[in-house]
Amino acid sequence: MIRILIILLVVMLAVLQYRLWVGEGSLAELHLLKEEIELQKGELQQMRRRNQSLQAEVDDLKKGLEAIEERARNDLGMIREGEIFYQMIEPEKRAKP
Repeated sequence: MIRILIILLVVMLAVLQYRLWVGEGSLAELHLLKEEIELQKGELQQMRRRNQSLQAEVDDLKKGLEAIEERARNDLGMIREGEIFYQMIEPEKRAKP
């Protein structure tokens, strides 16, 4: 009777050890989840900085005409009345025969 109890306890210990090290909810899985959380925190921080930058740009566009003018010049190629637009074209480089 004692042998059966000892064998049963050893088997239970082995099963519990397996779950602790390898199975679902194991220490290895816990470590991977912690690493994933740290990666997600880093991405979240980057997104927050990007959102702050975009919000600052939106606020600037709502408040000032200079930002709108800069955006029109850079993105749309617009110029003011009375300005002269010069476009520089680089000569094509030809391959040597």
